[in-house]
Amino acid sequence: MVDAVDLLSWTDLLSRPKLAPSQSIRIGAEATDIVDVWLPDSAGPHPVVLMIHGGCWQKDIADRTLMNYAAEALRKEGMAVWNIEYRGVDEVGGGYPGTFLDVAKAVDALGERGQSLGLDTNRVVAFGHSAGGHLALWAAGRPKLPSHSPLFTDTPFPIAGVVNSGGLADLEASAPVTQPGCLAGIMDTLTGAPSGDRENVFSDTSPSEVLPLGVRQISVNGAQDPIAPPALGKSYTVKASAAGDRASFVLAPNSGHVELITPGTGAFDIEIAQLKTLLEID
Repeated sequence: MVDAVDLLSWTDLLSRPKLAPSQSIRIGAEATDIVDVWLPDSAGPHPVVLMIHGGCWQKDIADRTLMNYAAEALRKEGMAVWNIEYRGVDEVGGGYPGTFLDVAKAVDALGERGQSLGLDTNRVVAFGHSAGGHLALWAAGRPKLPSHSPLFTDTPFPIAGVVNSGGLADLEASAPVTQPGCLAGIMDTLTGAPSGDRENVFSDTSPSEVLPLGVRQISVNGAQDPIAPPALGKSYTVKASAAGDRASFVLAPNSGHVELITPGTGAFDIEIAQLKTLLEID
C-alpha cells in the first residue's frame, strides 16, 4: 500500500512573498501583448527559458504571474526567462486562432528583441506548465504546421528543446483524463470548428498531430498529479519517440501539479536540471 502524500495547494505557492521581473515589455497593442523578462545578475548574453503559464487556457484561473516564483528561481540559476502572456479562451479573441497567434507573436518577439536585452537567442528552450506545456510544444512544432492553417508562419523563431511540465500535450488523449472544466468543457473554443480544409481540428492545435517536432522533448509529471496524470506524459513520449523525436519521460515522486512550478520541491529541482541539460549549462 502506497502512503498518502501531502500535496501542495495553490495557496501554498501564492502565499509566498510577491516577486517582480527585471522588466516588462510591450510587443503589441493588446492587453495581453506583454512579456516579463527576468535577467541574471551576471553579464550576458544569457541562455533563455521561454516560459508559458498554464491555467487550463483560462485567464480566470491563471495568468503569467503564476510563474514568477519559478522564473526568479531560474534567474538565480543563470538563466534568463522570457515569460509570455496570451489570451485565454475566456477572453475576447481567445481560443482558436487567437490564443495560438498570441503565443506565436510572443515567441517571435524573442527573436526580434532578445539580443538587445542581453539574451542569447541561439540558446532558447521552452518550459511550459499544464496548458502551457501544450503551448510550449506547439510553439516548438510551428515549422510542422500545415501550410493551409491560419496559424502557419514561413519562418517561426526556432526553439531547441522543451520541458513539458505536467502538460496536456495530446489534446484528444488529455480531454477524458484531466478535469472536465480544464479541457473537455472548453475544447471546442480552443481548437475551433472543423472546416473544408481543416476537418481534423487537432491538425494544427495539438502537438501530437504534427510529430515529429524535430526538437528535444522532456515530459516531467508528478506521480500524484490529478490534473495531468503521469500516463499522459508517458503516452505522449511514446508517440513522440515512435515518430523519431528525442523524447523522454521523467516521473517526479511525491509530487502533484503545484510542486512542478514551486521552487524548493524535488519536482522543480528535476526540471532545473533538465533545463540546464538542454541549455548545456554546467
